[in-house]
Amino acid sequence: MSKTLTEIAKQLSTPKKVKKTVPEKTKEVEEAKPVPKVQLIYAFNGIGKTRLSCEFKRLIAPKKDDENQEPSFTCNKILYYNAFTEDLFYWDNDLNQDTEPKLKIQPNTFTDWILKDQGQDRNIITNFQNLTNDKLTPNFNEEYFFKDKEGKDVIIKAFSEVTFSLERGDDKNSGYLKISKGEESSFIWSIFYTLLDQIINVLNDAEPNDRETNQFDQLEYVFIDDPVSSLDENHLIELAVNLAVLIKSSQSDLKFIVTTHNPLFYNVLYNELKNKVCYLLERFEDGNFALTERHGDSNKSFSYHLYLKQILEQAIAYNQVQKYHFTLLRNLYEKTASFLGYPRWSELLPDDKQAYLNRIIQFTSHSTLSNEAITQPSEPEKNMVALLLNHLVNNYSFWQQEKQHG
Repeated sequence: MSKTLTEIAKQLSTPKKVKKTVPEKTKEVEEAKPVPKVQLIYAFNGIGKTRLSCEFKRLIAPKKDDENQEPSFTCNKILYYNAFTEDLFYWDNDLNQDTEPKLKIQPNTFTDWILKDQGQDRNIITNFQNLTNDKLTPNFNEEYFFKDKEGKDVIIKAFSEVTFSLERGDDKNSGYLKISKGEESSFIWSIFYTLLDQIINVLNDAEPNDRETNQFDQLEYVFIDDPVSSLDENHLIELAVNLAVLIKSSQSDLKFIVTTHNPLFYNVLYNELKNKVCYLLERFEDGNFALTERHGDSNKSFSYHLYLKQILEQAIAYNQVQKYHFTLLRNLYEKTASFLGYPRWSELLPDDKQAYLNRIIQFTSHSTLSNEAITQPSEPEKNMVALLLNHLVNNYSFWQQEKQHG
């Protein structure tokens, strides 16, 4: 049955009524099933994902009549990321001098909190470089000076603009440059991701009185619409895996809705996340929509395991194995073990199973934050990824059959 986007937004935020048989009364009763922790929505480009996120925001947190309401990522009950999030950032291209293009940040509560109060600029930079280039460096204007009425110098924490440069490793850089649209989107996502990480950590403290801030106590939903534009497959998978880890770390009642048009992004989240409900969003010629729940094998039509194998093979071939490839390798072992009926994926490992298991777990358990010790894979560890992938493909009939049919 076709619906408006407003009706679909209500469907996503309303407990589902299900019928349940009560044995002692030998009759069916209706009960409300809670809104799922995670709702994952696939839709082709142009269907209406961004408009759905806006309708959901209007439903959960209607805009106040106050014309002076400052722009922010959220109203009290919902934090959202979509194409309009990027409107908080705009370029000053320095047309007169053409020397210092700057990305301006419009004042808003949450970027102020994450940058000024939490001092998370270094983690934002690390997350951004992980998705782009480790030499491409954002430079925040952390403070500026002015004189007060008495002529005294006053220092203000700013974080109101960002410049970008390519660091050469010899204390020199390329000078200021304007980054691409894809890199700009990755930078804005890195701010959102770091913000979300901090919010989840705050809300994971079950006692509100013990939280470092109470400004998120009313937050109910996080709506994320397609954060993967212009990313190559390697970085797309890394973003998806990190997002899934972040969502799984949430211990509060916070609920997540993620929409995407990208099959690979959808599959990584589908395979990484538990306790989720999956949907397909469709639009009809009359302008109405349908949100159809997808079950079981209908979510496996994107050949996720083949994507993982291909990404690992490319990384091995070009000697570009990174930390997240260990997560993909572990995922591949888990999926194969599940298909073949092994109770533990470690049973598929070669002879020295515990040693291999320890190394994989070490790399798949580290935090992504820059202020924690993170070890990059050594050459022997990179070679281990190749060894374990070849072992899996060459020793289990599941993969031999895939090779024959591929």
